[in-house]
Amino acid sequence: MKKILLLSDTHGCIDESILKYVRQADEVWHAGDIGDLTVTDTIKAIKPLRGVYGNIDGTEARLEFPEELIFDCEGMKVYMIHIGGYPGKYRTVVKDRISREKPNIYICGHSHILKVQYDQMMGTLHLNPGAAGISGFHQVRTMLRFTIDNGNIKDMEVIEWPKNKKAELT
Repeated sequence: MKKILLLSDTHGCIDESILKYVRQADEVWHAGDIGDLTVTDTIKAIKPLRGVYGNIDGTEARLEFPEELIFDCEGMKVYMIHIGGYPGKYRTVVKDRISREKPNIYICGHSHILKVQYDQMMGTLHLNPGAAGISGFHQVRTMLRFTIDNGNIKDMEVIEWPKNKKAELT
């Protein structure tokens, strides 16, 4: 069993509002637009991290993280990419990858809009954690946390807090 914290679109923001949930997770997944490697370095100092780079990420992030990631976690196959679309509106490359790889969970970020939706046609659970950072048009900062246990995802929780609330690092 693993407790997962899923976030995206930090855009260089890492603060206590995020870190208190990092400490509670077994593993953290970042779906791109890291913004500054201080974000991922801070997370990695606390918990194991899996991540992909996003469209705003520069050379350093692109050297450290892949564009897309496919991995297994507790009996579930996971596919993560920053810009991918959502059920019925996938990028062609993403639709092809989902068809070929058949992930149980498909994760993307980019839109700053939290979405959890099961795609019946593709047989995958689509997760977009929204935006955990303070840059962008979103009004609420969001992340997802859940547990993966023996091929099952459970205890899905939306974490949200006002965009104008940025806690200081402790």
